[in-house]
Amino acid sequence: MPDLEAEDQKLVTLARSSRARIQAPEGAAVRDTDGRTYAAGTVDQPSFKLTALQAAVAAALSSGAEGIEAAAVVSEEGLLKGASVQAVRDIAKYAPIILAAPDGSVLEVLER
Repeated sequence: MPDLEAEDQKLVTLARSSRARIQAPEGAAVRDTDGRTYAAGTVDQPSFKLTALQAAVAAALSSGAEGIEAAAVVSEEGLLKGASVQAVRDIAKYAPIILAAPDGSVLEVLER
């Protein structure tokens, strides 16, 4: 299990909180290049669906973020969905994406 810097651990904590608050399968958080953070949970509506990370990236972009510095996903499935990874990679090719279990333990850090 990789050790995280404090700012990255904060993303995991925010993702866990988002997931727990709405009892979603996933929670996610991103930090933009200005240091602001955005958190979201899975969106599953009849007319559209977003992974938690897609929702967090959308929140960042709709708030004027110009880039993503890092992201975290907390998932009970223990895997990163391709759509989630692509949402970050569309904006930030090399931003780390942290995958954590619901208890906050880090499972993987995807660098590219």
